[in-house]
Amino acid sequence: MNLPDDNDKRDITPQLTAAMVMSSFAVLLIIVIVLIANRKPSHHNNPQVPNDTVAENDSPVVRPEEPPSTEVKPGDLDFWDMYPTDAPDDEEDETGDDEQDAPVGPSEDNGEPPEATDGKHTLVVNRDGSEEWVLITPYLPKNDYDYTNLVSQSGHMAYYVDSRVTSYLGVTIDKYDDYVDFGLLRDDGVDYVMVRVGARGYGTGTITLDDYYTDNISRANQAGLDVGLYFTSQAITVEEATEEAVALIAVAQENKVTYPLAIDIGFILNDTSRIEELSKTEKTAIIRTFADTIKAAGFNCLIHADKEFLIKEIDLSKFSDVDIWLDNNGDLPDYPYAFTMWEYTSSGTVNGISGPADMSISFIDYTQK
Repeated sequence: MNLPDDNDKRDITPQLTAAMVMSSFAVLLIIVIVLIANRKPSHHNNPQVPNDTVAENDSPVVRPEEPPSTEVKPGDLDFWDMYPTDAPDDEEDETGDDEQDAPVGPSEDNGEPPEATDGKHTLVVNRDGSEEWVLITPYLPKNDYDYTNLVSQSGHMAYYVDSRVTSYLGVTIDKYDDYVDFGLLRDDGVDYVMVRVGARGYGTGTITLDDYYTDNISRANQAGLDVGLYFTSQAITVEEATEEAVALIAVAQENKVTYPLAIDIGFILNDTSRIEELSKTEKTAIIRTFADTIKAAGFNCLIHADKEFLIKEIDLSKFSDVDIWLDNNGDLPDYPYAFTMWEYTSSGTVNGISGPADMSISFIDYTQK
């Protein structure tokens, strides 16, 4: 038998080495495959199975050998599908939508602006029907009447304090009332009358004296009624205001007059009046001149006007010494400042006047002022 020489050994050794390497690799590959095959799948890493559901026909598998994981993975934060998408109608919305639908403030709750409830504004209805909230000045005396003390009996208004009537019932008299039976007025509870002496035309500016004013004053005195006078003004200068005041003073000095002398001023309904173009300052000066003339003659003075005119057309701070005869028909006065007389209706019913009567109450007894 022939033995291999050295050259033959060099040729066999590499083959044996390669075979051993391949065998080792195969063994390692088999071990890896076995390990992979025996590995437990984790449902957190399986995108095909929701992490909070179990297949309908499968039973959950308990593996006590695996301790619960405390690690928070992105899949654990996806909790929105834990809640139903359509909540029953009778359940509260847990997301807070009910609070978003709740009213935000007073203006959305009752439809009123904040000025309506802040106590610092008063509502003024303009001649054209528009409304605006006007700031109430803190520097003028306020209306402090308690309207729960007002009592109306058969259209006759009275104000009570401690169960005692403290107001005085009055009627306005002008030429449109025709013949007035002042005795019947007195017997029906009337205490005083305000008689119109004259008026200035709102177009021409001409002064016209009322029919029967002297007779009305005389018969009212005879019936025992207190008498005041007024003039319907459309003065556009201080000279015209003086002229109107002097006309009242002359009549008052010739007759028994115990109630004030008043300027009745305002705009004309559905028409244009002389005073339309006057500024607030001019109207204030004209009325102030009238009042000064009346007071200089020793008589009490009243301004008869409605809320809009008083608040928007004149400077009330200039009239702290002049009383207000408020024209506020049909409603309780919401005029915020002090007033002493209130015309509460232009369609009243009273014995002694055949047609509708302008009726007022005075909150003070001017015979004592």
